Amino acid sequence: MPKNIFTRGHSRPLNRTHKLAIAGVGTLGAAAVALTAVPASGQTTTSEAAPTAKVAYSTKQIQDVHAGVTGQLAGASQKVASIEAKKEAAATAKKAAAAKKAAAEKAAAKREAKETASRSAQRTEVKKSYPNNLDGWIREARAIMKKHGIPGSYEGIHRNIIRESSGNPKAINDWDINAINGIPSKGLLQVIPPTFEAYHVPGTSKNIYDPVANIVAACNYAADKYGTMDNVDSAY
Repeated sequence: MPKNIFTRGHSRPLNRTHKLAIAGVGTLGAAAVALTAVPASGQTTTSEAAPTAKVAYSTKQIQDVHAGVTGQLAGASQKVASIEAKKEAAATAKKAAAAKKAAAEKAAAKREAKETASRSAQRTEVKKSYPNNLDGWIREARAIMKKHGIPGSYEGIHRNIIRESSGNPKAINDWDINAINGIPSKGLLQVIPPTFEAYHVPGTSKNIYDPVANIVAACNYAADKYGTMDNVDSAY
């Protein structure tokens, strides 16, 4: 006869309390097995619905997303504006450089034209010659006087030359007060040496007997004292 498993290892049989405890354990095990057996439909029913969990709503994340997008758009707009500003600045600088270059080229062309005209005038002067006579001396003297702004007509110069020296460039006065004082008048327009030196015009000869230099210096003196040689009708 098999031994009772409930009495193995015990010196005395199980009492009522022990039997009830073992029966309870068996009942719980059967209940656990019954709960794991799910019908074919896969659905289970409960007599009471589980409580619904409360959900908390917040706009913070949406606001953060909106702020992030707005910031990105603003940054993109600033970049576009910066690029456009740089393009505009570059275009303005390019226009300014072009205008400056055009002005420089215009100024250079103007200087070149002026220099060319000056060289042409100088060549014309070099080529132009005057006859070595009273008419040539007067005309050459008037050309020099014109450059220096010294007035005097051909008629006024010629008239005074004829009265003073009769057209002789080597004429010298050895009898008037100037001669007595040791500074005689000389040349076509009878100029004393101190006056010739004081009113000598650069570019002309420093020889008082040179006809052109004598005329120009005398006319320069007459312009200073009388306004022009044309106003001189006697000794001056």
